Amino acid sequence: MQVRDDLRSLLGDGQVETSESVLDLHAGDLSYHPRCSPAAVVFPETAEDVSRVLAWANERGIPVVPFGAGTSLEGHVIPADGAITLDLARLNRVLEVLPGDLQARAQPGVLRSELNLAVAEHGLWFPVDPGADASLGGMVATNASGTTTVRYGGMRANVLALEVVLADGTVIRPGTRTVKTSAGYDLRSLFVGSEGTLGVITELTLRLHSLPERPVAIRAAFPDVGSACRSAVALVGAGLTVTRCELLDEATLRAVNAYKGTSYSEGPSLFVELDGGDDEVAAAREVFGWEGVTAFEVETAVEARTRLWEARHHASFAVASAAPGKRWFATDVCVPLSVLPDAVEHGRACADRRGIPAAVVGHAADGNFHLALMVDPDDADEVAGAQALHAELVDWALERGGTSTGEHGIGLGKLDYLDREHGDLVPYFRAIKDAFDPNGILNPGKVVR
Repeated sequence: MQVRDDLRSLLGDGQVETSESVLDLHAGDLSYHPRCSPAAVVFPETAEDVSRVLAWANERGIPVVPFGAGTSLEGHVIPADGAITLDLARLNRVLEVLPGDLQARAQPGVLRSELNLAVAEHGLWFPVDPGADASLGGMVATNASGTTTVRYGGMRANVLALEVVLADGTVIRPGTRTVKTSAGYDLRSLFVGSEGTLGVITELTLRLHSLPERPVAIRAAFPDVGSACRSAVALVGAGLTVTRCELLDEATLRAVNAYKGTSYSEGPSLFVELDGGDDEVAAAREVFGWEGVTAFEVETAVEARTRLWEARHHASFAVASAAPGKRWFATDVCVPLSVLPDAVEHGRACADRRGIPAAVVGHAADGNFHLALMVDPDDADEVAGAQALHAELVDWALERGGTSTGEHGIGLGKLDYLDREHGDLVPYFRAIKDAFDPNGILNPGKVVR
């Protein structure tokens, strides 16, 4: 196999794999999208390795797909035919912790949990929390966000600087360690959310934050999803120190109870974290009372709070375990916050009208919610039904100033929706792609066709 032999000559036997098991591991992600094995998997150990591989591939027109933890939901890491996968797991060092600057430098293969272990002794944390223990490079590539966005923002707000290898092997370093700059175009921001289509990230400089001083977790149940969403909107408007505010509907909590052995009441609920002590808890109780809250439980102990958020983080796995043999089809619309209650009620009604089982979870404090659908990838009718429902949700959101993807990215699954959302901008997206990757080798077929 010429590709394998060339790569082994370039890097050495221990950094190139073509065994069936390794290729299969890199053939897909967590989604329903059809799998495709790469021609080879390369494990670079330095930025120089990445540069050499890309320069080699660019000269030969061979596609290259960066791979982190494989937890994406839109087919980002599924290779094109004949592609090689660049698995960045060995670039896994926290290079420097700078507590005086509230910063850390890390390689892309570092997992979110690993960075937090490294900075905790300084009373700091990296708060971006997509639920999965994703790699930092993958989180930058998809502009990941999650449960803490309402307070800390997503990845774009927390990335200060990057080291990126371009398609021809050139290394660039967009961004700066200062917390603000007005020097030139913001290429750092351009690479955040580029999904591996413009370059391969080999180093990150990230913002850190002080650990919350008085974290309190609340679980509040409501008569219906509309009242829960309206309560989330009101909570944000009340000016409380909201760190998390997550929506879980009845179907989600039923799956969580079965999966985790918990006994949460199976009705629409908000899982909330505040950082303001007793006064803020009392204010939240009052706000939730406006919508007829039916249960209000407060947890201050570390173990109890951890248990609550573990249940939220495992909600997707719980839904999946209730549908063995099926794969995730996750919707990801985000709407202006005031529109969220109508959006969630509309989404629930659309799924019910089509007879499609769906669990609703959402980052209710930032307007982003998901209908978690489980589909059999081999059942064309089932996939088509989910796609039709998804299209209906996206069209409704776009008409009201929303977006087709709040955090999962475009990948393979939302190419058509990008045209609907930003049709006037797509030619400029393509021009940017051509400027950075003129031969089209970087993750082809993703974001823009």
